[in-house]
Amino acid sequence: MTRPRAWRQRAVALSLAWAGAMACAQQPPPALPAASASAPASPSAQRLYERARSQLLQVRTLLKGQDSQASVGSGFVVGEDGLIITNYHVVSQVALQPERYRLTYTRVDGREGALQLLGFDAVHDLAVVKALPVSGRGKAGAGPVAAGTPLEFRPASTPLSQGERIYSLGNPLDVGFAVLEGTYNGLVERSFYPSIFFAGSLNSGMSGGPALDEQGRVVGINVATRRDGQQVSFLVPAAFAQALLERSRRAAPITAPVYPELTTQLLAHQELVTQRFVAQPWRSAGHARYLIPVPQEDFMRCWGRSTPADTKGLEFERSDCEMDTQVFVSGALLTGSLGVRHETYDGRKLGGLRFTQRHSASFRNESFGRRNPKEFTAPQCSERFVEQGGLPLRAVLCLTAYRRLTGLYDLSVLAATVDQGSIGAQGRLDARGVSFDNAMRLATHYLLGYGLKEQP
Repeated sequence: MTRPRAWRQRAVALSLAWAGAMACAQQPPPALPAASASAPASPSAQRLYERARSQLLQVRTLLKGQDSQASVGSGFVVGEDGLIITNYHVVSQVALQPERYRLTYTRVDGREGALQLLGFDAVHDLAVVKALPVSGRGKAGAGPVAAGTPLEFRPASTPLSQGERIYSLGNPLDVGFAVLEGTYNGLVERSFYPSIFFAGSLNSGMSGGPALDEQGRVVGINVATRRDGQQVSFLVPAAFAQALLERSRRAAPITAPVYPELTTQLLAHQELVTQRFVAQPWRSAGHARYLIPVPQEDFMRCWGRSTPADTKGLEFERSDCEMDTQVFVSGALLTGSLGVRHETYDGRKLGGLRFTQRHSASFRNESFGRRNPKEFTAPQCSERFVEQGGLPLRAVLCLTAYRRLTGLYDLSVLAATVDQGSIGAQGRLDARGVSFDNAMRLATHYLLGYGLKEQP
């Protein structure tokens, strides 16, 4: 960790003050080459596909040494100068390791070429690349990246209506270009940033492709799907792609690992998350004795469970709350989110000694992770006994630093009540990818949520 002494000093100060599935780029074994489009779902889908097909591209990441593909996604042309929109996660390997990977595109007519990365927005999972036209397969000469008019964006002045038909295009599973028909179902609830709920079946390989309205205007970019459901997919609203496009038009090609810019974007993201989170009051867990911090339902999705009513030993209730929003950094790293959970215990059927043993064992069994040493330092932890609102707590604070994303940390705060011999509560806050200062703010905010209820 870069600041162990400073952390220890702030940890002491904090203890005194202690009074919140992705339709990803396909990564398959060698598969079939791109074929013709799948059968259209309706005359409208057929018409839109014919208008847009010349602007569709398959985006491939290749290992430089072997020229074998490492991932496959989609993209679409938005400028006559060869500018293309896709997802950040489609091109992330090139963004992070440009010395090992390169980007290529394949058009519907089979022509191929190289791509340059110009800009990216990891928070909204978007990237802008530029095509370098080359000859077709086995043909001499070079031609434009795509014939026809580049796709246009739907104006912000004409928002989508609930139930409006939209059409997603891309190259699913590397088997051919396709158009999928679905409906607009509003924005996703509890998503930290606006995300379109698309009632359609996105598949791997379609990431980065466009979603069009009936007039063929881009309303969103394919990004993810729920593997545990049907017809539940997600689009990045087109406004974020437009903003990135304007920032990237005159940018020089990115040829070095993007960790510095990625860090800047993640620092801005965590600042917004922290500000909004600490501004919200805690909900009550409903315990008869303790005040236990539970986040607002519009910020996190919470799930609960408990022991059966006829349990004869230790009784417990548990709540797990997680943000729906995470930021994709690489195939091995998602960050930028918060999680809060707690358990309450009733051991009056066990007796004081057995309850104390079980309660202490639960605290000791908490893990702070064995992370990849290339990406993270070992966690540094500090344990204190503190009092908050008249409630004595045993608390542990751990920080793990990111090695390549300098200035970002993963935070874990574990707290357990120690005032009773047969009942108790234990809670935990995890924050991924936050600054040191915001880690301290979040830890303080979390522990201030504990206390004793006024007894009648």
